[in-house]
Amino acid sequence: MVEKVPEKNSSGRKDKMKIVFLDRDGVISDYTPNDYVKNWKEFKFLPHSIDGLKNFAFNGFQIIIISNQAGVNKGLLSLETLTDITEKMQRILKDSGVNIAKAYYCPHTAEENCDCRKPKTGLFKQADKDFGPIDFSKTFFIGDSSIDIEAGKHIGAKTILVLSGKTKSEEETKEWKYKPDYIAKTLLEAVEIVIAN
Repeated sequence: MVEKVPEKNSSGRKDKMKIVFLDRDGVISDYTPNDYVKNWKEFKFLPHSIDGLKNFAFNGFQIIIISNQAGVNKGLLSLETLTDITEKMQRILKDSGVNIAKAYYCPHTAEENCDCRKPKTGLFKQADKDFGPIDFSKTFFIGDSSIDIEAGKHIGAKTILVLSGKTKSEEETKEWKYKPDYIAKTLLEAVEIVIAN
């Protein structure tokens, strides 16, 4: 699918792109508790996640992935392997008519205290530089953990928690400081929420 270019309106200004942010593991692909996806063989699309992404593409959304991948700096996989996983994922999605505008990864561990590891917002700010200016208040961030919801809140996006990854029930969110705006069972359900809003 060809990447959508913002069209100019009658005043000559570019219209804003529709952008949606997604975590990867637990949203698009299988979440691996206490582990990382270390190679392509370990990467598995969640049921119906490709259908959800196709719905975003069909409705004109630019899809941007924001994901912590501390396994890189823990020495469990290399940046080259992470790139290989991403390229193969994108190839399968392109065959289904889905273009991922960009995938941003933080390779750092929590101890490194970087600016790009969620719940900090460095990766969102990089996306704003690459695709912006982005009005985050008009975007959604879809994730599967409290960290994702906190990151979305910090950047000013609306948030959707999917129960297909780390978080398995709404009950778990009761003790969270930052609450999701919406909760969906799967990415496919989350897409319907985004489109309706």
